[in-house]
Amino acid sequence: MNTLLSASAASQPGHGSDSISDRSGQVLAIRGGRPLTGRVEVKGAKNLATKAMVAALLGETVSVLRDVPDISDVKVVRSLLEVHGVTVDDDGEGVLRLDPSGAVSAHMEEIDAHAGASRIPILFCGPLLHLLRQAFIPDLGGCRIGDRPIDFHLSALRAFGATVDKLPSGIRLSAPQGLHGADITLPYPSVGATEQVLLTAVRAKGTTELRNAAIEPEIMDLIAVLQKMGAIISYEPNRVIFIEGVDSLRGYDHRCIFDRNEAASWACAALATDGDIFVGGAKQQEMLTFLNVFRKAGGDFDIAEDGIRFRRGGDLKPVVVETDVHPGFMTDWQQPLIVALTQAHGTSTVHETVYENRLGFTRALNQMGADIVVHPEGIASDERRVPRRALEQAAVINGPTPLHGADVVVPDLRGGYSYVIAALAAEGESTVRNVEIIRRGYEKFLDKLTALGADFDVIG
Repeated sequence: MNTLLSASAASQPGHGSDSISDRSGQVLAIRGGRPLTGRVEVKGAKNLATKAMVAALLGETVSVLRDVPDISDVKVVRSLLEVHGVTVDDDGEGVLRLDPSGAVSAHMEEIDAHAGASRIPILFCGPLLHLLRQAFIPDLGGCRIGDRPIDFHLSALRAFGATVDKLPSGIRLSAPQGLHGADITLPYPSVGATEQVLLTAVRAKGTTELRNAAIEPEIMDLIAVLQKMGAIISYEPNRVIFIEGVDSLRGYDHRCIFDRNEAASWACAALATDGDIFVGGAKQQEMLTFLNVFRKAGGDFDIAEDGIRFRRGGDLKPVVVETDVHPGFMTDWQQPLIVALTQAHGTSTVHETVYENRLGFTRALNQMGADIVVHPEGIASDERRVPRRALEQAAVINGPTPLHGADVVVPDLRGGYSYVIAALAAEGESTVRNVEIIRRGYEKFLDKLTALGADFDVIG
């Protein structure tokens, strides 16, 4: 069986080349103080493409997925699909052809070897339980940004009738009698748990009612994928999703929704470096909440048919932000925004209510000259709109503060991107280590930096 490892083969290094962007221990030497200007293109969302690839396991015919980004998370999912006997063909232009006709069970050692740092394997459970009556989840990785328990997933799978056995090497699930519909209420509108229920319920016998579901645009796009396959899914505006199980599903032909996280990241890069960046493929509707905050912070933007142009509209202004599930301000948006807010005139506050450790990246920004104070138990306020959570934190950013070069280590995907942008906004030279993590969610990252005029070298 042909498998594709998530680590790239040896290749020739070069300035701004993503040919080495998967190399372990990659280091960038960045010379800052130059605005980023130019155009970048964003492809399909990481948070949809990888889940749509898993959904292909449910079909009885070939699926075609378009605008798939060339990122390491996609490679991990491809590897896992191939380990399970799915044939994956790539045209080199972002189109994948997925044939599940040869799907088979895989050894836990193979799954563990190919999963790497991804948390995607847990979403294979529903499709594999339908297909093979069994599934295995290795110890899960992912970004170290807080407690990301799989209890929601396991509780949902048990409600569908799966038996869950915890082993030293991971978790084995079985459903010899098949799966049935269930009534499920999530304690929190978790994106991952909602995806789990959708991928499991579409082939379960009977009807599933999911309450307190996530309703992110990527969730709606996954529902569109499943409906193309023959699923019957409806949803109500009160976070309730109904799924009527069907006996069989076919393949799909689908173009991924654009990656709004990457689009917002480049927008914040324009804000932080006083640049001017056109993000091709970005669309207004999915970014309404971000665009409002961007404008309040002193940014300006122009909406075009083929993308959005981002730049400063004058001096940056302080803002108060509360992260939340959709349609709130995404937690993935706050990290690059905080870099820009270090240059705002006044005091900004970012309330992080989704993950408890996502503000740890600010320590490196302080090392670069920022003035950021993290409140580990959050900050209460009568003006708060998002309900307080026990795990929340808050960052108070005082600005503007000149940033200077430093030696920093990338902690996670969005934090890592933020370090690079901070280094590009700073005076002097910075060394940013462990950059390969950024490759999980940003396609051709170094090529895009080069196209925008960034001054850096790949070392090590």
